[in-house]
Amino acid sequence: MSNWKKMNKEELEKQYSPSHWSHRMDKDAVIEAHIKEIAKGTEKGQNVAQTWLDIAYGHGDGEKLDIYLPPNPSPAPALLIYFHGGYWQLLSKDLSGFMVPPLVKAGAIVVAVEYSLAPKGNMDLIVSQVRRSVAFIVQQYSALSGVYLCGHSAGAHLGAMVLCTDWAEFGISPDIKGALLVSGIYDLCPIVHTSVNDPLQMTESDALRNSPLQFVNIMKQQAGNCEIVVSVAQHDSDEFKKQSQGYYQAVKAAGLNVCFHDVPNTDHFDIIEKLTEEDYELTQWHSVMVCNPLQKCS
Repeated sequence: MSNWKKMNKEELEKQYSPSHWSHRMDKDAVIEAHIKEIAKGTEKGQNVAQTWLDIAYGHGDGEKLDIYLPPNPSPAPALLIYFHGGYWQLLSKDLSGFMVPPLVKAGAIVVAVEYSLAPKGNMDLIVSQVRRSVAFIVQQYSALSGVYLCGHSAGAHLGAMVLCTDWAEFGISPDIKGALLVSGIYDLCPIVHTSVNDPLQMTESDALRNSPLQFVNIMKQQAGNCEIVVSVAQHDSDEFKKQSQGYYQAVKAAGLNVCFHDVPNTDHFDIIEKLTEEDYELTQWHSVMVCNPLQKCS
C-alpha cells in the first residue's frame, strides 16, 4: 500500500519522475536516449511492414492512428493496439512502431494510437479518444482472431481504462483477449500533487474518475476473459512499483486472469524499448499472447 500522502512535495515529485531512477544514465540522458531508441525502432518497423499512416479515427487534430500490416496477413489476424507513454503530454504515435518487427513477423496487425496531448487535451478527453480509437479500428476488420492491448507508463493507464469501457455506448463488443500493461499508473490521485499535473490541471474528482483502480469490478464485467500482464521495471521508483503491485492485487482479487512481472535489469524506459528484441521476456510473452492465446498467465 502506498503512503504517498505522507510524502513531502519534493519526495513525491521524485517518486513520479521516472528518469531519476535509471541505473544506466542520468535523468536527461536517459530521456534523450529513449527518444532516439524508439525513433530508430519505429523507422525499422515502417521498413518491415506495410503501413497506413495518419488514419483519422475522429475529427480532432490528435485523433489519428498508424496501422502496420504483415506482408501476408491471414484471413483472421490478431490485432495489437499500442498506447504510448509520455505522461499524457509528450511523445506520439510517430515514435510508437518500434515493437512492430517481431509482431508482424508473427502475422499480427499493429496499431499505434495518437491522442490529444495536454494541455490541449484533458484527461477526460484523452480517455474518450483512446476508447473511440479502439472502437474505430475494430470496426475496420470483419474477422480478427483477437484484440490485444499494450501500453507503457501513461499508455498503460490508458490501456487499463480501455479494459473498463462500457462498449454498449459504442455499439460493439471487441474481443479483447490480452493486455500488456508496462510500468503504468493506475491511481491518478498522487499525480494531482506533482508538476505532471501542471498541463493536465486534474482535480481530485477528475483523477478518481479516470483511475483504473476504481473500476476493477466494471473491468470484470467488460473484459472478464482477458489475459492481463502487469509489468514493472526493477529500476522503477517505489511508487511506480506500488502502483503496479496494487493494481495487480486488485485485479487478481476480482478473479481476473492476471500475472505480474518485475522485469530484472530494466528501468522505466528500456523495459519497453526492449520489445524490439525477440529474446526479451516481454517480447516472448507478447508473441505467445498474440499467437497462442490458449496459453495462460503463469
